[in-house]
Amino acid sequence: MKRYDRLIFVSNGDTALGPMAEAILQNKFLMDVLEVTSRGAVVLFPEPVNPKAEAVLVSNGLTMKDHVSAPLLPEDFDERTLILATGESVKQKLKNQFGELAAGVKTIAEFTGEGRDVSNPYGGGLADYGVSFGELDVLIARLALLLNEEELLC
Repeated sequence: MKRYDRLIFVSNGDTALGPMAEAILQNKFLMDVLEVTSRGAVVLFPEPVNPKAEAVLVSNGLTMKDHVSAPLLPEDFDERTLILATGESVKQKLKNQFGELAAGVKTIAEFTGEGRDVSNPYGGGLADYGVSFGELDVLIARLALLLNEEELLC
């Protein structure tokens, strides 16, 4: 039996890193069906994907042009949902906001055991978004491998 039915990437506003992570994982091979989405730790109103994030996605053959930001909600937490924060600061926001519900939240880097958290490109140029995409791509390739290994062991 598979361990997770859903994976939620959580970034600050759900307009750049979270949607990029979602797009990358949706285009990786997974042995079983997994609902992949993204949410924000702080979403005051729905917003589209950051244009620089979308430009980087498009240059890598991906898109999230129809994505609209949404906040993470208490009902998103359950034992069949893996919630991964894009960085330590987001993880801490979730723990402060949701308390015990967020006890199992890990960063992508922490879950995969790979390097450091993804750099936040907010306020930077297109090149900064490209760097963040590259960091996410490496981490999510490892994540897909781990999810597939878990599937084989179940």
